[in-house]
Amino acid sequence: MDYRPLGNTGLTVSVAGLGCGGNSRLGLGRGASFDECVAVVHTAIETGVNFLDTAEAYGTEEIVGAAVRSHDRAKLVISTKAIFRGADETAKSVTAKVEASLKRLGLDHVDIFHFHAVGPESYAHHRDVLAPALLRLKEQGKVRHIGITETGPRDPEQKMLAMAIHEAPWEVIMLAYSLMNQGARRSVFPETQRRGIGTLLMFVVRNIFSNDAYRRDVFAKLVEQGALDASILANGDPLGFLVTEGGAKSITDAAYRYARHEQGADVILFGTGNKAHVRANVESILRPALPAPVIERLHASFGHLTGVGLDLPGPVK
Repeated sequence: MDYRPLGNTGLTVSVAGLGCGGNSRLGLGRGASFDECVAVVHTAIETGVNFLDTAEAYGTEEIVGAAVRSHDRAKLVISTKAIFRGADETAKSVTAKVEASLKRLGLDHVDIFHFHAVGPESYAHHRDVLAPALLRLKEQGKVRHIGITETGPRDPEQKMLAMAIHEAPWEVIMLAYSLMNQGARRSVFPETQRRGIGTLLMFVVRNIFSNDAYRRDVFAKLVEQGALDASILANGDPLGFLVTEGGAKSITDAAYRYARHEQGADVILFGTGNKAHVRANVESILRPALPAPVIERLHASFGHLTGVGLDLPGPVK
């Protein structure tokens, strides 16, 4: 496993992070038992993954808590999140949700607590009304670092992050980034690197990379909308060159490697409910960068697109 600093937090994190949500939710999405889900977390930790990201909304905090009890807590970085809806949410709401998460996790503190899926319209309320409560909890040692996550499908232009990356108290952000959704390369990463904000990348792999039929439909619609020239469909799969010229084992493999080696990317989040998939995903994230000509082609061909591939995951396998 490769490890790196998470911005200026002082935390050292694995470049591959286990995302405990999505359709898989560690296996809950396919009806796996609690113990089977715990085993997925164990497998990730055994491969060297030390970053575990869960959330109230995922329903997996108890699973993560059970899994980490048999490992050295000091070597793990636990991240969780909660959604706050509406202007009636107060500092008391924040304290209650943090305390509830700690209880479900069975921990006395979390390394990062995020405001979850914050849109641009509610950002000011989170910053001005809710964040001071997190700062107090940080002073109490219950939260070590403060984060905020975007809502990619509802904010494809990343308007919320455009504000947050310039302001306190955010130490870590979670954002959507992929080889078909490259906006952060220009608008987010330069500032997070300058200010030492840690980055957690989600939506790195979605249906557009793993489902051939779905990918054909998306590209056909992009051509129809004028977002891409029709010539991109001339030689079959528009992303096929990632395998034939980039040396990737699959388009999914290329997607993980593209994000992993982007300057400014700290943790690449992957989600699964399958122990074998844990190892395969980690292996992809740890492989070398794609060749420079392939990266240049990706930037030239798709760098102008906004919000492509921000769909929910496909059926759990």
